[in-house]
Amino acid sequence: MQYRKGRHGEELSVLGYGCMRFTKNGASIDIGKAEKEILEAYNGGVNYYDTAYIYPGSEVALGEILQRNGIRDKVYIATKLPQYMISNRKAIDRYFNEELSRLKTDHIDFYLMHHLTDIAQWERLKDVGILQWIEEKKASKEVRNIGFSYHGNSDNFLKILNDYDWDFCQIQYNYLDENSQAGVIGLKAASDKGIPVIIMEPLRGGKLVNMLPESARKAIGDDKRGWTAAQWGLRWLYNQSEVTVVLSGMNSMEMVRENILTASEAEAGHFTEEDFSLIETVKREIKASEKIGCTGCRYCMPCPKGVDIPGIFRCWNAMYTESKMGGRSQYIQTVALTREPSFASQCIKCGKCEKHCPQGLPIREKLFEADRDLRPLPFKMAIAVGRKFMMRKARKKNS
Repeated sequence: MQYRKGRHGEELSVLGYGCMRFTKNGASIDIGKAEKEILEAYNGGVNYYDTAYIYPGSEVALGEILQRNGIRDKVYIATKLPQYMISNRKAIDRYFNEELSRLKTDHIDFYLMHHLTDIAQWERLKDVGILQWIEEKKASKEVRNIGFSYHGNSDNFLKILNDYDWDFCQIQYNYLDENSQAGVIGLKAASDKGIPVIIMEPLRGGKLVNMLPESARKAIGDDKRGWTAAQWGLRWLYNQSEVTVVLSGMNSMEMVRENILTASEAEAGHFTEEDFSLIETVKREIKASEKIGCTGCRYCMPCPKGVDIPGIFRCWNAMYTESKMGGRSQYIQTVALTREPSFASQCIKCGKCEKHCPQGLPIREKLFEADRDLRPLPFKMAIAVGRKFMMRKARKKNS
């Protein structure tokens, strides 16, 4: 196993254990199976274990396994404050104390503000006293490192990143999302500030393994390296020195062992020109089924009316490269429920975006086509309800 540095000198395994996808036995986690897999990872050198309040049964299972095997203090636990459920200072304490109880521990090594999508959510947390709370918990050593996980655009990521002296951050990043969400811009910005970056969704929830087009599978299978699709995705990440830990939701012994082998071999800078060429071939084959050739470069931004052009197109493409529900779910998370609306319907067809698009895309026309696909009537209704709930909470806070 290889290790990279945390901000305070921690030796973090480059492979982290994502605890969201433990195998279920009926409605509950198969704790016996999960325990065997966690111990296999631990014995292979994995020392970073990531969970969250809202992962059903995950914190309890992880706490029980670590305590029963006497290894709690030999690993780092990362879990997350459900910021979207917070309305006052007391709620922060209530959720945090419940997490300590679930995890059978007196401290959290890496604590994240979960699922931030824009700066407004962070500002709301500051309004209810999160900064003082962090100061108190770090002073008492109940929290050792404070960070945030992120699912919005790169502009809002940079605002959050620069607004506080974070110890680490967590972003969705993989060879297909190089220029979406926080993307490579966010990765390098965090690294430049000396902030470790934890990677989630390195294989798009397995889609860069299980949902590759046949042509991409063939390109990987024919390559002399003999690496699997998963190894290609993980190695692409490990090749970048700015990446600190890559999380994998491992739920089989085969997956644990293969990922440990990859994490033991792949070093920063190990990719060759031929390796990069293979990744580009795979991306090209995936993108052949996309609806629009948007690269996420953001030259079209900012839109004078607030439309999230690259965000909308990324989710639209995901409907066709992954699944319709998957693309629409990403849209709800990253576009539809941000504090300031960013719908395609706000477009006034001024054409400013098209003048700056390096791909020469007919953005105005395609935005409305994307909107029809992403927001069928049931989704429009659900989004409207969600936004009303958000606005009601905001008015209540400000009253």
